[in-house]
Amino acid sequence: MLHITDTAQKYLIKLLSYQKKSTQIRFSVKNPGTPHAQCNISYYLPKTHHNSKDIEIKFSQFSIYLEKHLIPFIQKTTIDIVSNDLGIQLSIKSPNLYHSKNDNHVNNTQNNINYKSPTLENQIKHILTHQINPQLAMHGGSVSLVKITSDSIAILKFHGGCNGCAMAFYTIKEGIEKTLKKLCPELNGVIDSTQHQPGTHSFFK
Repeated sequence: MLHITDTAQKYLIKLLSYQKKSTQIRFSVKNPGTPHAQCNISYYLPKTHHNSKDIEIKFSQFSIYLEKHLIPFIQKTTIDIVSNDLGIQLSIKSPNLYHSKNDNHVNNTQNNINYKSPTLENQIKHILTHQINPQLAMHGGSVSLVKITSDSIAILKFHGGCNGCAMAFYTIKEGIEKTLKKLCPELNGVIDSTQHQPGTHSFFK
């Protein structure tokens, strides 16, 4: 159902070691079964945020919690580690994420949001969801695509712990922009539209 490579498990165990005791991992999906599906990995305290709809998937030293209705969408999902300009980060491949429960023709190719002809917008959303946001989520943050301009510039917005983060500009230019331009050659650049407000939510101040 949900496979986590040994390398990714060790990485998650290390991250959890810096958190409050009994902290686990939550796997959530926004708009499952649609072309706009987005998955997210975050820290989770089961006793504090108990959800009766949750199921627990146990691994050797931690557990993954998710809502039961997501089971059809996470079949054959793999969480692994990749290295790029953002450093070491989690990568999520979930071929069933964008298909409805009644879809009997699951395409197991490269997990594009639009399997026939992915637009630049959908390609970027896919990369943000599966390569960039899993890493930012460990800092309590995320980044989303606002729009693509007529001259192929991606307008992005930071959320959570990334809003107000002193490292946001570096993350955009040295990590996100390089990654997106490498994977999407037609992209001409990236602009951060966030109105950054430093506070207790910010990862770096």
